[in-house]
Amino acid sequence: MALNEATNPMQGVSGPGDKSKRTDLQYQAPEYGGGVAYDATKSGATLASTPDVRGATNTEVRQAASNAPSQSSTPVTSLYAPSDRPNEPITHGVNIGAGAGANALRMTSQFASVKLSDTLAKMLPYDTTGEIGILYQQAQARGM
Repeated sequence: MALNEATNPMQGVSGPGDKSKRTDLQYQAPEYGGGVAYDATKSGATLASTPDVRGATNTEVRQAASNAPSQSSTPVTSLYAPSDRPNEPITHGVNIGAGAGANALRMTSQFASVKLSDTLAKMLPYDTTGEIGILYQQAQARGM
């Protein structure tokens, strides 16, 4: 179907459900005989295949559930349950408002000691466009 036919308001839109008609999957060659080259190219291309995946049976699901480790002894807290820590500010652990900041969480970033240029250097072998190389040079120049 040509583009002008697809946008023709007199033709109308495609119907819903099983009445629908996809126009984007049809190929119309712009010149006479152009479809022959298209079909030759299409027949030579390999098509993707999906692996045969089988879902688990009900018995397998039950066995996996029975072998799974039990839930922790701590019950799930309800959304509307009263607070377990009524004297602790809601902003505790955040670097704003009342309460201790993020340092109270005693979490250290594993990325704090890694330089940006070191990370970019690991990506250089996979850089096909040269953009990572430019970023790497800029990061080195800035000492990052």
